[in-house]
Amino acid sequence: MTEIPQPSRPRPLRVLAAMSGGVDSAVAAARAAEAGHDVTGVHLALSANPQSFRTGARGCCTIEDSRDARRAADVIGIPFYVWDLADRFREDVVENFVAEYEAGRTPNPCLRCNEKIKFAALLDKALALGFDAVATGHYARVVTLPDGTRELHRASDMAKDQSYVLGVLDDRQLAHAMFPLGDTVTTKDEIRAEAERRGLAVARKPDSHDICFIADGDTQGFLANRLGRAEGDIVDESGAKVGTHEGAHGFTIGQRKGLRIGTPAPDGKPRYVLDISPVTNTVTVGPAGSLDVGALTAIEPRWCGTAPTGPGTYTAQLRAHGDETEVTAELIDGVLEVSFKEPVRGVAPGQAVVLYDGTRVVGSATIASTSRTTKTPTAV
Repeated sequence: MTEIPQPSRPRPLRVLAAMSGGVDSAVAAARAAEAGHDVTGVHLALSANPQSFRTGARGCCTIEDSRDARRAADVIGIPFYVWDLADRFREDVVENFVAEYEAGRTPNPCLRCNEKIKFAALLDKALALGFDAVATGHYARVVTLPDGTRELHRASDMAKDQSYVLGVLDDRQLAHAMFPLGDTVTTKDEIRAEAERRGLAVARKPDSHDICFIADGDTQGFLANRLGRAEGDIVDESGAKVGTHEGAHGFTIGQRKGLRIGTPAPDGKPRYVLDISPVTNTVTVGPAGSLDVGALTAIEPRWCGTAPTGPGTYTAQLRAHGDETEVTAELIDGVLEVSFKEPVRGVAPGQAVVLYDGTRVVGSATIASTSRTTKTPTAV
């Protein structure tokens, strides 16, 4: 009798699970361990002077978070360590954030953290210690093709998809990335219910929001403390002064609230930030229609696979929770040229544009300049 060969099971991996102290990363670590992998938990100490407790649902770098992560690791039954990456985080993420705002750009620190900390500093250390992969609680999928190459795709549940902030990962980083939450279509309530079934005390812990190193959520105050206050003019599109501000670095393209303009618009409609000039410390405001962007150029592209050749049709996402929009894009001399099928609004230099082919993440680049449909291109 011929014995039917049984399919071989994937070998268990040595996995380093990044545990922030929240419910998503705890469940991700638990799922990786349940799948048979040899999992070790690690909490990244990213603040040189961490607070003892979180402020509401802000931040993820407190002593309380570290303790929550340790308790979760104990329940899962995996070793746990705290690694101090505060200096690296300050240099690569916080200082970059401040410098970008000082230059009149709008950065995304979460992308920067994934690129420079979780899948660079942390991954490098993990590989040096013999680990095969880094697991996080991000909602995204890594698909392995028959030839062994890997692709980054949107999460099965589009409502929680976080592939945008992972669009900076390259081939090498994807080869060692694991996202245990990305393949399941579950609500956040179901993730919390799973955490409760597993006995994880973080099951009802609030999610962290905003920027983790600005615990009180006051970005303008944080930047003012770092860059100082310098009074400047707020002008309209004609150059007429309509107000003053305490620092151009406190504004972003598309901003509507907090402008404190004393002179109403002629048509009585709201005005938005159209341009920021750090050189003259001037903020230009105007109607919503003047925010319409038809094209952009982006620099420092990073590809989740082979770089595309020639012009192509894709969808693009311009912010973490933004909608997709149809574009044509082409890489020319290292610069990504993107044209939108329909105008989009609120696009600012410093943001990331992430390209998709269906659910597959093609890559990302940093927006350097935009071309508005109603005026000449702006660049910072």
